[in-house]
Amino acid sequence: MSTITLSVDGEKVSVAPGTTILEAAQSLGRNIPTLCYLKDVQAIGACRVCLVEVEGAKTLVSSCVMPVGEGMKVHTNSKRVRNARKMVVELLLSDHGGDCQTCVRNDNCELQALARELGIRDITYPGEKSRGFIDTSTPALQRDTAKCVLCRRCVTVCQQTQGVGGLFPQNRGFDTVVGPAFAHPLSEVVCVQCGQCGAVCPVGAIVEHDQIAEVWAALEDPAKTVVVETAPAIRAALCECFGMEPGTLVTGKMVSALRRLGFDGVFDTNFTADLTIIEEGTELLMRLKKALVDKQPVPLPLFSSCSPGWVKYLEYYYPDMLDCLSTCKSPQQMFGAIAKTYYAEKIGKKPEDMFVVPIMPCTAKKFEAQRSEMNDSGVRDVDVVLTTRELGRMIKQAGIDFASLPDDTMDSPIGLSSGAADIFANTGGVMEAALRTVYELVTGKPFPFENLHVAPIAGLEGVKEASVLITETVPDWAFLKGVTVKVAVAHGLGNAKKVIDRVRSGEAGYHFIEIMTCPGGCIGGGGQPRFTTNDVRRARISAIYKEDEGKKLRKSHENPFIKQIYDEFLGKPLGEKSHKLLHTHYHERSKV
Repeated sequence: MSTITLSVDGEKVSVAPGTTILEAAQSLGRNIPTLCYLKDVQAIGACRVCLVEVEGAKTLVSSCVMPVGEGMKVHTNSKRVRNARKMVVELLLSDHGGDCQTCVRNDNCELQALARELGIRDITYPGEKSRGFIDTSTPALQRDTAKCVLCRRCVTVCQQTQGVGGLFPQNRGFDTVVGPAFAHPLSEVVCVQCGQCGAVCPVGAIVEHDQIAEVWAALEDPAKTVVVETAPAIRAALCECFGMEPGTLVTGKMVSALRRLGFDGVFDTNFTADLTIIEEGTELLMRLKKALVDKQPVPLPLFSSCSPGWVKYLEYYYPDMLDCLSTCKSPQQMFGAIAKTYYAEKIGKKPEDMFVVPIMPCTAKKFEAQRSEMNDSGVRDVDVVLTTRELGRMIKQAGIDFASLPDDTMDSPIGLSSGAADIFANTGGVMEAALRTVYELVTGKPFPFENLHVAPIAGLEGVKEASVLITETVPDWAFLKGVTVKVAVAHGLGNAKKVIDRVRSGEAGYHFIEIMTCPGGCIGGGGQPRFTTNDVRRARISAIYKEDEGKKLRKSHENPFIKQIYDEFLGKPLGEKSHKLLHTHYHERSKV
């Protein structure tokens, strides 16, 4: 049977076999409420909010898991269905802890929205609540089990999408709790602090560690020079905090808002993304030279090191491959080191008087900033990291009408960047940016891909590959003539595992691999505005490419301010000063 015909609320629809009732109803524009359901990720029917009535069935059925049948007659809004859904949500509310008025998810909570849609005005079933506790043990995330509705979204994402396995449902019935094994805090189990659990949580049970108050305190301290750096992914997502369509570019408005908040300098992490390409590209070329010319054993392939959740994952699960990880710090940490040395010298400040605030799409960046290795400026390179969501809340706290702001530009010299740096936000972007520069340095020829985009490594496919044949070179890199450089890109740690396993088995002979922790890359980070579906990811990705394509400079090595900082301060790529400030080391965590 090629199609199955059924009726939904009296309207006929033909769909493919295997389609669920929920999907069939959605194709007709019927909105069936859900709570545990995640499109393309999870459909387990655990919450029972998506109940519908099927004529002839003994009970109501969960539409997210029930496949359609020929001639099926479905009712999505009968009195029986409405009463059942209302009772389910009332029971969830009866055990839901916390006060909506002070919850960070107020007005952005799926349970609250369901209660409003179903007309629930009172707690119908007051009584004993499950025992809850708050876990604040990590620098990135905070868990409040009293707010958990046991939807298991976080479990699915942690185990299946990320392959980390830090969260599990434990016990039974009224004693059920979702969290690390044996009720350990997150800091004592394998957790990369990527925040994807919080990104899919429908309520406030898992949120980022809010540090807005620390930033306000720094801004109000006259002894501090407070500078902010903004990651490329922010400009395509901050709009959503203010009701704009996903993918609306708000770079100029974001800069205006940051100035009004009182930052002494507004800079772009993209500047150090360009710097990362120069350092990491040089590192790759030096490794290839040692392998091909000097015939020395060299750790290859080279893994990118921009994503702190990925770095921690490698430390936990594949510590034997840490030598393959680039020694480059992430652009966030490079910026902190440069701001507290090069920039501080320019404005006559001491490193300890500088306060650096990155705005990041990633909760794991909060963890990264506190790593003991990140202090090469003489003090901690980065002080406080805010997520996109925190910046949105901070702007609202200041009473700023974001939509009406004029466009402004970043400060210089460490705020100006190429389009290659913008695409760091997207899966495949770091690799494309690296290829744009490395190819031209090696060959002396223009990058051959149309509009500078490497199509095979773009898009949302989990693992992507590309290869570039070097047919001619400049004299310094003659040893690469005739070499086919093979690269791979993976996003989501579950996909990273697939790539690593292929490398370890000898099946894949890659030279350079980009790994991003979160699905879609940084545009889908755990600190981005909720809710991040694939449609939202695509809109943000498209906006980032638009930002890149709108710039005159689109290659990192053409950024004149990158040339300037090497001439004035760093010396040369992989030189003594650049290695001290811009590179680091990592360590095994498998015993944890």
